[in-house]
Amino acid sequence: MDILQIEHLTKIYGEGENQVHALNDVSFSVPRGQFLAIIGPSGSGKSTLLHILGGVDRPTSGKVYMDGQDVYAQSEDNLAIFRRRQVGLIYQFYNLIPVLNVTENMTLPVLMDGRKVDEARLSELLDTLGLRGREKHLPNQLSGGQQQRVSIGRALMNAPAVVLADEPTGNLDSTNSQEIVALLKLSNRKYNQTLIVITHDESIALQADRILAIEDGRITRDEVLRR
Repeated sequence: MDILQIEHLTKIYGEGENQVHALNDVSFSVPRGQFLAIIGPSGSGKSTLLHILGGVDRPTSGKVYMDGQDVYAQSEDNLAIFRRRQVGLIYQFYNLIPVLNVTENMTLPVLMDGRKVDEARLSELLDTLGLRGREKHLPNQLSGGQQQRVSIGRALMNAPAVVLADEPTGNLDSTNSQEIVALLKLSNRKYNQTLIVITHDESIALQADRILAIEDGRITRDEVLRR
């Protein structure tokens, strides 16, 4: 069953002669629980695509459906709730709040939603991500790999249907990169979460179930590696 359906997605920045077509009539679907790697050169439109899938940037035209819901038919308030509850976003630069400790950063999406923290899930994530004993540490007291683990924990805290990661290993050495990818794959399998990762690293892309290549705002390759 498909969790995402993308239909004729187009994104245009600027006007007149300054127009840039970041995405040009992109259509595809993603089955629930799939690990999809999106690859392409800089400026190809892959980050724009990820942001539109996550409800961060509106398309110029086209549709995004998640679990049958038209994402951009929602009001801005409901779209913000959708982002917090249905999508987990992981970025290259961690984006942790410097004055909040590990636990506070991880639980921030839940608290912003006015909901009670699931202590059992928090405890499980701390163990799974190897952050036990560092709950009270601030981001500047953590290594880059540990900060990215906190970022992953924050993205997973709300048990989102889809996890979107934009170059999640871009700031890490090879050892930490492989550990982060292993953690993302573990989450993908353990919780049956759909995982979409943008990467320049071919070794990461080859670990996915499927590779989608984008160039000049268009899909140039759609290959299933494993089922």
